[in-house]
Amino acid sequence: MESDQIFFTLLSCVFFMGLVGWISYQKTKGSVDDKDGYFLAGRGLTGIFIAGSMLLTNLSAEQLIGLNGSAYGYNMSAMAWEVTAGFATIVMAILLLPRYLAGAFTTLPGFLKNRFDDDVRRLTVILFMVGYGLVTIPSILYSGSVAVLRLFDVPSLLNINYEPALYLTVLAVGSIGSIYAVFGGLKAVVVSDTINGIGLLIIGLLVPTLGLIVLGDGSFVEGLTIVATTETHKLNAVGSATDPVPFGTIFTGMIFANLFYWGTNQYVIQRTLGAASLAEGQKGVLLSGYFKLLVPFMMMIPGIIAFHLYSNSGQELLSIDLAYPQLVKDVLPLYLSGFFLAVLLGAVFSSFNSLLNSAATLFVLDVYQPLVKSELSDAQLIKVAKIASVVIALFSFMVAPLLQYAPEGLWQIIRIFTGFYNIPVIAVVLVGLFTQRVPALGAKIAIIFHVFAYALLKFVLDVELNFIHIYAVLFFIEVGIMLLVGHFRPTTTDWTYDNEAKVSLVPWRYAYPASFVLLAGIALSYVLFSPVGLVDGLSDSFWYYVGAIILTTVVACRLALKRYDSQRNV
Repeated sequence: MESDQIFFTLLSCVFFMGLVGWISYQKTKGSVDDKDGYFLAGRGLTGIFIAGSMLLTNLSAEQLIGLNGSAYGYNMSAMAWEVTAGFATIVMAILLLPRYLAGAFTTLPGFLKNRFDDDVRRLTVILFMVGYGLVTIPSILYSGSVAVLRLFDVPSLLNINYEPALYLTVLAVGSIGSIYAVFGGLKAVVVSDTINGIGLLIIGLLVPTLGLIVLGDGSFVEGLTIVATTETHKLNAVGSATDPVPFGTIFTGMIFANLFYWGTNQYVIQRTLGAASLAEGQKGVLLSGYFKLLVPFMMMIPGIIAFHLYSNSGQELLSIDLAYPQLVKDVLPLYLSGFFLAVLLGAVFSSFNSLLNSAATLFVLDVYQPLVKSELSDAQLIKVAKIASVVIALFSFMVAPLLQYAPEGLWQIIRIFTGFYNIPVIAVVLVGLFTQRVPALGAKIAIIFHVFAYALLKFVLDVELNFIHIYAVLFFIEVGIMLLVGHFRPTTTDWTYDNEAKVSLVPWRYAYPASFVLLAGIALSYVLFSPVGLVDGLSDSFWYYVGAIILTTVVACRLALKRYDSQRNV
């Protein structure tokens, strides 16, 4: 019977994934033969595809596993990484994206070469490639493989130990995921992401719904009541000093970490660089911010449901990272198992192939092409990109299983190690964009300083300061270094921003109103998951906070629309 269930799951999974692949193929036929087509989807992406791809690129098994695990083991403080990202999407849409599109850049290091010099470009490429190869890509493969292992009990199925089963699953998942990136380019990635994103939203809301029904012995309302009234400290997003994300970090290093991810991280911003216009790019970026508001309900509430089902009943899991896979196994009906597996793998493939595509783009355009003396054709560049994708994929296959030895859980270990490259990149980009006389020397010193300083503070001295606060401290030091160098050794001429835009730069009329509503959503999320809200029962002040936020947002939106219309009529 069990083998029949597995066969049905695999068959339905293959059907759904095959459908996604066929649609992606039909949408990309003949569109990846030149450089812009392969790396930037022909600069023709609309808002919905940008948002769908950014969502799936960002939300993968690492969130499904890691965030639910954090909620299971601690509370909802880790939602800060997701919810507050909305602020970063606003900065990207309003401030950064117009400048990127005006310069018609294909990669972020390409912008840094324009602003500083080739050496700064090379240093940032090294940071990205090492970060992607050692942390980001392996973590995505590992988290997806753990979920598949748990869902199918692969070690028992194949009669092998856990570790070789993990290596085998990583190889299988990674090999299939590589196909989209290697052969389809960015457009195939974006189309498949959008379709899989719809599936992720369905599954993401379905699992907690079914979990609450099981928790309430068949009653959704009873399950919801248990979560809302029992051990409500689990619902607290206002983290203490001992929680994974202390509340104060939201206003320090978290700001810059999110700005890096949504504003400068190559594999995220690449689809915005392929926008059909500034307006479409802004729509896509801001819509992805709205999707992030759903993350607590999709990727943390299930972890709390798992806590009530397992921990409170004495069925403690071996690892907090097993909370979501175990819940899915217990609550999801058989006829949906294939769909879930397809969505899970789709999320993994999305992030994985996006990273491969972006890593290959960085290597080809910012490493290989500058080193080759002769002019290369688009076909030659694409061929090298495909080879680079395969090599990077094979390396990640070897690194991914090693993450099983992470003592603090997957989510925390990822956030810690991204600290090596996220802060110096955002610091250099912001200084580069908003100053005119800071030389390349300042950026080089800041980058090299950060790598050694972060390693020293986090791993050698082990200072009693949350690593997110360390982010902020180093950011301001590095900005200060660059400004000091710019003061004492300024460039001889002011850097000017040349407009070489290949698409319309007319902004979206509703960019600012949509931004204000998004900020309101962030504020309301924290009011809801706080001692003012659900943690201690809804207080009288809860409704005052809600009313004040809504009123302020309405006024701000009306003023923004009036300002836009008056500027366009001038």
